[in-house]
Amino acid sequence: MTNQQQQLHRALGVWGAVMMGLGSIVGTGVFVSIAIAAGIAGSNVVFAIGLAAVVAICNGLSSAQLAANYPVSGGTYEYGYRLLPQVLGFVAGWMFLLAKSASAATAALGLSGYILLSADQSGSFATTALALGVLILLTMLTLIGMKRTSGINIAIVSVTLATLLCFVLMGMPIAVANATENLAIAVSLQELFQPGDAGASLLHATALMFVAYTGYGRIATLGEEVKDPHRTIPLAVIVTLAVSMLLYLAVALVAVGTVGTEAFATASQDHIAALRVVADQFPHAWVGPVVSLGAITAMLGVLLNLILGLSRVMLAMARRKDMPQRCASVSQSSGVPIPATIAVAVIIGVLILIGDIKLTWSFSAFAVLIYYSITNLCALQLKQEQRIFPIWTAGIGLLACLTLAFWVDRNVWLVGLGCVALGLVWFFAARHRQKNDPVSSPMADSETVDR
Repeated sequence: MTNQQQQLHRALGVWGAVMMGLGSIVGTGVFVSIAIAAGIAGSNVVFAIGLAAVVAICNGLSSAQLAANYPVSGGTYEYGYRLLPQVLGFVAGWMFLLAKSASAATAALGLSGYILLSADQSGSFATTALALGVLILLTMLTLIGMKRTSGINIAIVSVTLATLLCFVLMGMPIAVANATENLAIAVSLQELFQPGDAGASLLHATALMFVAYTGYGRIATLGEEVKDPHRTIPLAVIVTLAVSMLLYLAVALVAVGTVGTEAFATASQDHIAALRVVADQFPHAWVGPVVSLGAITAMLGVLLNLILGLSRVMLAMARRKDMPQRCASVSQSSGVPIPATIAVAVIIGVLILIGDIKLTWSFSAFAVLIYYSITNLCALQLKQEQRIFPIWTAGIGLLACLTLAFWVDRNVWLVGLGCVALGLVWFFAARHRQKNDPVSSPMADSETVDR
């Protein structure tokens, strides 16, 4: 293929980019992870959502200004190669693939749980089998091209937002009535900085909730397919974060206020479909099925956007020979990286077979926090004329990500560090092969990416 054939098509404006971001955020975070975090932090889950939002804002601003200056597919993987030692760029790409593949597996399992609960069915085998079937279907949809995929995404997000608005409006009277009992914050800011279970649980929940905000990164990873990226990307990231934060807080307040954190967390463990269980407590029986519809469309959107974002990072890594070169191919007719898309679908499918949403979500939290640590480190390297936002935002983001990464379960971050080590072995082995084969120099491909 020629360089012209390898380029992606710029098809997304501000509206399409915002909807891509919302399609990646408004899903697993609302319908699954809030309940998981509630089981860890209790009523402080609302506080955790707020803290995670602050970290997400700092990271979002770093991602936006990096993507505006370097509007290519690959996100922090590409920024790391340009602004940091190459090994850190590779680690970013490696952790992104692992983190978001785990997030995609969580979304698929959550989606399956809502569908089965609506059909009065259950069982781990049925949940896993249905999740795999949905993954195959959405992978086929992503192969039809970005313009048509964007239209499908907008339809999905519109339905999701409408159903969540219904949930908030119908549940608000009950939540307000029970607020005194169910929404008491049990930890003070002073306790947060002292040893103890309350502060540790809060930071653990914050780490898990942070992942629920990171869908805005999909806008950056699609940088090569966005029109007028210097204007579109920062605006789309800011709008996406603002809308999603307000929605998360509203849904969390209604859910926790209605049934309390203990019942909310138990619903997640027993059924996965926690918001449906909450909605069934409302006086209007029709709200429950509507919430299930919203959950199904939301996690369809999340899974769709994760496949898109992951495939673009796989494409960028293959261009530099960090992944199999076959994954660098882009279809001339549709502008879609077909081999990369199929490869990430296989990875997601393997993780779906684990069948444990708390485990997959916790691993995603560690990996994505390492990824965004490198993002903020890249933002600190920008020249003054390249900066859109103050440098201190990147500094806060870097410190917060490195801190929160090690507040997830100890076994999870130990496995995560093992995955980093495995990636480094892969990286240096690939560099050794390339050194013995001058034609395979990754720097030759970086020029193609720059163009």
